[in-house]
Amino acid sequence: MEFEVRERWVAQPLWARWVLAVYLIGFAEGTASHLADLLRGGIHAYASFPPVSVQVFFVGLVFLDPLAAVLLGLVRREGIWLASALMMLDVSANWWGNRHWLRDGPAQLFWLLPITVFGLFVIAFAVPLHRALTARAVRNSCSLSL
Repeated sequence: MEFEVRERWVAQPLWARWVLAVYLIGFAEGTASHLADLLRGGIHAYASFPPVSVQVFFVGLVFLDPLAAVLLGLVRREGIWLASALMMLDVSANWWGNRHWLRDGPAQLFWLLPITVFGLFVIAFAVPLHRALTARAVRNSCSLSL
C-alpha cells in the first residue's frame, strides 16, 4: 500500500503535488480548528449559529475534514470532490452565520479571509486536479493492458 501511494504521488505533475499538499495542510488545519472549538465549547461550541443543521455540519467537520485529508493523501479523485463540497458548504455557512457583521462591524469579518481564500483555492483547482488524477489513472490502465 505504501509503495502504491508513493507511486501515485510521484506520477502526478509537480503542480498537482503542490496543490494536493496545500489541500492537505488546509484540511489538517480545519480539523485542528474544529477540534479545538469542540474541546473549548463542547457539543454546543457552535450555538451562535442558529440553524441546528449548521451546528451539526460544523461538528461533523471534525470527521469530514480528516476524511478528505486521507482521501487526498491517498491521491483519490473522490477526495477532490469531497474537499470541494466541504469548502463550499463551510465558507457559505461561515459567511451566512456571520452576515450580521456586515452591518454591525465589517472589520469583524477579517477572520473569514483565510477560509474564504482557501475555499476559492480548492474550488479553482478542483477540475484541473481531477483531470490530472484521471490522466494518470488512464495512463496506468493503458500501460497495464499492453
